[in-house]
Amino acid sequence: MEKRYLEPSVLKDLDKKMVFVAGPRQVGKTTFAKKLLPEPKGYLNWDIPDHREKILRREYPAASMIVFDEIHKYKQWRNYLKGYYDQFQGSVKTLVTGSARLDYYRYGGDSLQGRYHFYRMFPFTVKELSISRSNDFLDLFKLGGFPEPFLSGSETEARRWTRENRHLLVNEEIISLENVSDTGTLQLLAMRLPELVGSPLSLNSLREDLQVSHKTISRWVEIFERLYMIFRLSPLGSSKIRAVKKEKKHYFFDWNTVREDGARFENMTALHLYKWVCYKQDSEGLNYDLVYFRDTDGREVDFVVTDNLQPVLLVEVKSSDREISKNLKYLKHKFPDARGVQVSLSGEKDYISAEGIRVMPGFKFFSMLV
Repeated sequence: MEKRYLEPSVLKDLDKKMVFVAGPRQVGKTTFAKKLLPEPKGYLNWDIPDHREKILRREYPAASMIVFDEIHKYKQWRNYLKGYYDQFQGSVKTLVTGSARLDYYRYGGDSLQGRYHFYRMFPFTVKELSISRSNDFLDLFKLGGFPEPFLSGSETEARRWTRENRHLLVNEEIISLENVSDTGTLQLLAMRLPELVGSPLSLNSLREDLQVSHKTISRWVEIFERLYMIFRLSPLGSSKIRAVKKEKKHYFFDWNTVREDGARFENMTALHLYKWVCYKQDSEGLNYDLVYFRDTDGREVDFVVTDNLQPVLLVEVKSSDREISKNLKYLKHKFPDARGVQVSLSGEKDYISAEGIRVMPGFKFFSMLV
C-alpha cells in the first residue's frame, strides 16, 4: 500500500494549520506520520525519554516539519502546543498524533480553537485495500483491519494480537490517561462487551453483572470510547416515525474481537460506515452521523446515515442472501429519498428491488465507501 486514505487531505491542511490525527493504538498513525516527514529528525515521541526531554526543554529539531506523537499524555499538552504554534505562527508544518480522542482531551485550559484541523484514522477497509475479490474480502473479515494482524495473514496471530492489544489498552493506555484503580473489573468489562455487540447496551445490566455502581460502569464505557476501543451509535429520532429512546449500541474498532460470524459482520459493516462518516466530517465538514433505527412496534434497521439529521442511507445487514427485510422496506417507505441497501456476508445476489432497495454483497458495498 503506497499511502493511507488520509494522506491527501492531511498534506493539504498542513500548509494551513497544525493537524491532529487520532485513532486506536496500532492503527498505523506513527508509520503514517513518519512517511510524511521530509526529515526523520522531525519526529518527537512523548513515550521516548530522550524525545520527552527535548519536548520539555523546547529544543525543537531544525526541520521543516515536526511530528509530536502521544504528546496528549503530557497533562499540559494543550497549553504547550498553543504556545508552540503561536511562537512559530505556522512557519513549521506540525502533525500531532495520539491513541486517544484528542478532540476530547483537548478540552479545558487554554483553547486550541482555530489552530488545528482534526482527523480520525481508522483500520484498513475494503476501499482502502482496493479489494475486488470475495476471497480477499473474507481474509479481511477473518483477520480484522488493523495492519499487524491483517498483514500477518494468520488467524492465529490475529487472535493473539487482539487479546494482547486489549490487555495493553486496559493495563497501560488507560492507566496513563485515566484515574482507574480496579483494572481487574475493567478487564472483565472489556471481555463482556464483545458478547453484546449489535444490541442496545444496558448499563444497568452490566452494573449488576460486575457489581459496580451505575456511575462507574458509565464512566468505564466512556473511557473505552475515548481510547478508541469501541464506538457507540444513538437511535434515530424523527417526527415521521414512532422511534423509541433506547440505549446506545456499541461496536469495536477491531471487529476480530467479536467471535460469532453474524455479529462480527455487523460490526465490520458498522466500522466501514463509521469510518466513511467520520472522514466526511473531518475532511469536508459535513454534518453526517451514523445511528440505528428502532421504533415502538419493534421494527429495527441496523444502520442509518443522516445528513443534518435527515436519513440519507439505510443499511440492513444479513449473513447470506435472504428476502429483503420488512423493516428496511418500512423505513424506506417513510424516507423515500434515502438510499436503501441490504448487504450480506456470503450472498452473491446484486439487484434493485421494486421498492428501490439495492441488495448486494458486502464487499461491493464497502468498496463504495472509504
